[in-house]
Amino acid sequence: MNRRDRLRELDLLRFAAAMAVLLYHFTGFGGSGPWPEPARDVFPALGQVTRYGYLGVDLFFMISGFVILMSAWDRGPGEFGISRVARLMPAYWFSVLFGGAVHLVFGLGKGVPGLVVPNLTMLQSGLGLDNVDAVYWTLWIELHFYFLVALLAAKGITYRSCLAFMAAWLLCGVFADEAENRFLQVMLVPTWSPYFIAGMALYLIHRFGPTLLLWGYVAAAWLLAAHWAAWRTDVAFKGADEVAAAAAVGGIFLVMILVATGKLAWLRWRGLTVLGALTYPLYLMHSQIALPLLERVYPSLDRWTALALVTAASLLAAFAVYRLVERPAQRWLRRRLREALVPLRTSTRERTGRTASASRPADTDLVGTAGRSTPMG
Repeated sequence: MNRRDRLRELDLLRFAAAMAVLLYHFTGFGGSGPWPEPARDVFPALGQVTRYGYLGVDLFFMISGFVILMSAWDRGPGEFGISRVARLMPAYWFSVLFGGAVHLVFGLGKGVPGLVVPNLTMLQSGLGLDNVDAVYWTLWIELHFYFLVALLAAKGITYRSCLAFMAAWLLCGVFADEAENRFLQVMLVPTWSPYFIAGMALYLIHRFGPTLLLWGYVAAAWLLAAHWAAWRTDVAFKGADEVAAAAAVGGIFLVMILVATGKLAWLRWRGLTVLGALTYPLYLMHSQIALPLLERVYPSLDRWTALALVTAASLLAAFAVYRLVERPAQRWLRRRLREALVPLRTSTRERTGRTASASRPADTDLVGTAGRSTPMG
């Protein structure tokens, strides 16, 4: 399969991951959320299952490792950076501004001006500031991965360089934790890196075929991911069972292995592409949609009707953002960013040309000078 062929099974998995996160926030979250009381208390039975919906993020990260390596292959860091900025920023900017509007109009959420402005950079977590929407924390983790892949692209992405990159990232992350080196822990995000590394290894399996070495990378990443998933049940996602979380991580690895080995290639329904397109805006928008909507319809509507309404509204908003914001803005932004690289490429070609000229012998060296014979005679 050509690497540019769309893997619609990944579109389905991305959408499933977004819905898992949505259901976690709407029915399985144990803290303060869009309902008057914790969502898990509103849906006590369903919440016993959807409380694990946060693991949709783990699936997102593994898909990202697979897809980003596929996207970056044969690209330099500039073109890779353009693809990521154009892909992420339009819907993200709209989401941040929408969060600010929700706070301005309804007095809900964290969209105060002092947070909206730095949030527009997507660098707020690095600045120690709150996110306008809690889900943005995952984008900061993704940016770490993109930075590392950009460095790999600058060197040149090959099968060999990927193997070295994955080994170095995996081992250095463990070393950083052992040494309690804060800088390396921040740079290498070892609690999440196994998913990205596994996704990269699975893409190599998909592209070049399985080898014992690549399966070794996947196995090592799975063991580390299961360890950190169990650790998070005591730290970030309290109340989840560590055995169940580790088992769910095993399921995530299994389904991605099926993707890499072509076992899900039969999923070719074109509508899956639309679901994949809805994933990112749905992930960004659902919490902000729910805040004002649930405040007005619940408890006037029963909990199930209110849940159906807020879920439908989130899907509708995601589709609107995709069609009216993402698609036109991505085309415009991608074109403008490529134009911005033209002077850099021109200067690079000029430097290369001057270097090549300087490295060639002078004409007199080729044809000889007066009073001196040439090698030809």
